[in-house]
Amino acid sequence: MSQKQYTASSIQALEGMEHVRLRPSMYIGDVGVRGLHHLVYEVVDNSIDEALAGYCDTIKVTIHKGESISVKDNGRGIPVDFHEKEQKSALEVVMTKIGAGGKFDKDSYKVSGGLHGVGVSCVNALSTLLVATVSLNGKLYQQKYSEGKALADVAEIGTTDERGTDVFFQPDGTIFQELVYNYDTLATRLRELAFLNKGITITLIDERETQRRRIFPGRNFSF
Repeated sequence: MSQKQYTASSIQALEGMEHVRLRPSMYIGDVGVRGLHHLVYEVVDNSIDEALAGYCDTIKVTIHKGESISVKDNGRGIPVDFHEKEQKSALEVVMTKIGAGGKFDKDSYKVSGGLHGVGVSCVNALSTLLVATVSLNGKLYQQKYSEGKALADVAEIGTTDERGTDVFFQPDGTIFQELVYNYDTLATRLRELAFLNKGITITLIDERETQRRRIFPGRNFSF
């Protein structure tokens, strides 16, 4: 019986984003309909965390033509200042590094959901294009990525009187079995999140053929 040699050259050390693209089901469950919709939930969960921390009361989710998604909130905005340890913008660290995020800092988030520093970077890794736009301190910042890698440095692109984070992403059609978002599936999940989080309003807009729009105001539940 022939035996294939098992040596040091047989050991692969994949970087975080490469591993996500090679084994996406480990991070989002599967590459079918459930996994596709899970991408949206992960980005929305970051906005929900801002709401739970008391900094966000509005989230807008948009399904664009071509099955791309935007999630915009009026939270504090992901920091864009220089991260000393990683030697790059904090925004780039959050978007491109597994295990990065404010959820590990007890002073930033007392309660949080999602994949705790994994979610949005996985969404990035599984997208052909992701654009993160941050409104912070009167300025507008933006960075673009593809397959989990930054295409350029964070750029200041204008001024604004708003605050918050807007994440646009186009899921990778070579990874997912079917690239079609179901409006009712997203509406059900967002309605649940709105009901379970007092004081938050979530809007779902479908810009495809139907041009549907639903607004889910938050309500207080007694258990």
